[in-house]
Amino acid sequence: MKPKTRCLCVTLLLFANNIVSSLQQTKQPNIVFIVADDLGWNDVGWNNPEMITPNLDKLAHGGVILNHSYVQPVCSPSRTAFMTGYYPFRVGLQHSVIWPLQPHGVQLNKTFLPQELKRLGYATHVVGKWHLGFCKWAYTPLERGFDSFLGYYTGSEDYYTHERTVGKCHGIDLRFNNSSLKTENSTYSTHLFARRAVDVINEHDTSRPLFMYLPFQAVHSPLQVPAKYSRMYEHIRDHQRRKYCGMVSALDEAVGNVTAALKRRGQLENTLIVFTTDNGGQTKSGGNNYPLRGNKATLWEGGTRGVSFVHGAGVGNPGSVRSDLFHAVDWFPTIVAAAQGKTSSAIDGLSHWASLSKGKPGPRHEFVYNIDQIKGNSAIRLGQYKLIEGPPGEPSGWIFPPTSWSGGKHIDRLWGSESAIMDRQNVSVYLFNLEFDPNEHYNLADVYPELVASLSQRLAEYHKQAVWPDFPPDDSRGDPAHFKGFWSPGWC
Repeated sequence: MKPKTRCLCVTLLLFANNIVSSLQQTKQPNIVFIVADDLGWNDVGWNNPEMITPNLDKLAHGGVILNHSYVQPVCSPSRTAFMTGYYPFRVGLQHSVIWPLQPHGVQLNKTFLPQELKRLGYATHVVGKWHLGFCKWAYTPLERGFDSFLGYYTGSEDYYTHERTVGKCHGIDLRFNNSSLKTENSTYSTHLFARRAVDVINEHDTSRPLFMYLPFQAVHSPLQVPAKYSRMYEHIRDHQRRKYCGMVSALDEAVGNVTAALKRRGQLENTLIVFTTDNGGQTKSGGNNYPLRGNKATLWEGGTRGVSFVHGAGVGNPGSVRSDLFHAVDWFPTIVAAAQGKTSSAIDGLSHWASLSKGKPGPRHEFVYNIDQIKGNSAIRLGQYKLIEGPPGEPSGWIFPPTSWSGGKHIDRLWGSESAIMDRQNVSVYLFNLEFDPNEHYNLADVYPELVASLSQRLAEYHKQAVWPDFPPDDSRGDPAHFKGFWSPGWC
């Protein structure tokens, strides 16, 4: 070969390699968005070595742990934030969950995350818990941007029979797309949803990017799990905690099965995996948030600071821990940015993709925990400071996990005079410096009244944007008896 010909071939080869490299860099990733239900801060291996969560630990430590990722105090509000990018107090879903007989859902004029991703060419699937309204078909998954749905509409149910009872109303809540299912009435839901997720991966046309929203039922009550998982925690004397921990490990195994399916199809390297809880753990049902203060359904950190990580395609600096403030509303624009799209500036969420992919500083310095006019409480975070106005919720203490050595003691009984200072009667305003006091032991409201006034004024601006909670009374037209024994749409 002549020298000029050789040079030309080398040049062409380098050019071709650059094109391939460029195409690989611009290829839209698959996105798997996993949500655990009621998973506490102290219920994962990277925060508590007693937990047996090897698959989640591997993903978390091989990705980026979001150490200050915040969610709403309860389920439906967090899922509203995930799917719309709006604070729930701006869409009327800030007060509580959507109960099965309540005739409402997320406003139909709000664009859902899968609708945005479909515009970018994604196939979209949801597997698991919906809990965003179902009284009319327009509220349900196939009408909100998903190509397929296997799961349930309500907030909790039996893990095996998939039945839900509310008062005198009783029915099955399990759907494939728009059709009710009776054939899966003995399959443990964590296994059922993992199996469906694996089927979605195996059947997916890899010429298109995949978005799969995977909100598991686990680890919400009722406490049910195959015995082999609870036997992994035989050293725990407390019956509830032992079963709960088994449920966490069953969830971990399910996540491992999903990642294994991606790997078998050669898709794992091009998949962004997002993991978050929807709120803090429910200590009355085995969950634990220690050393954070409080519980699910409270404005304390234990109810709102959630375990979370990202792993895989496009994520920079794997193996790191980020301390940027991140809120549930941020998943919408962050996921859309990872998919190479842009979102409306009207939403409350901010994209963190530049931070997660390139290591840039995070964009968020402020967020609102919640504004609930019915409960009469609200809270805001600005930098390192947190202001709570009104009753934050109960339990308000620091609760040890009920392991073999602690017996589930309530730690605020052990703080003596400090606890008395913190929890004196009739406190309506709390100020915490979370940089130095992340577990909320010292109320500084009396020490820094000017700062309280400043944060209160800022919070008042958000109050002006808040709508009154949409929380209608139950409607008996939703009784499953009217729908052949199934919780079904079509009655509001």
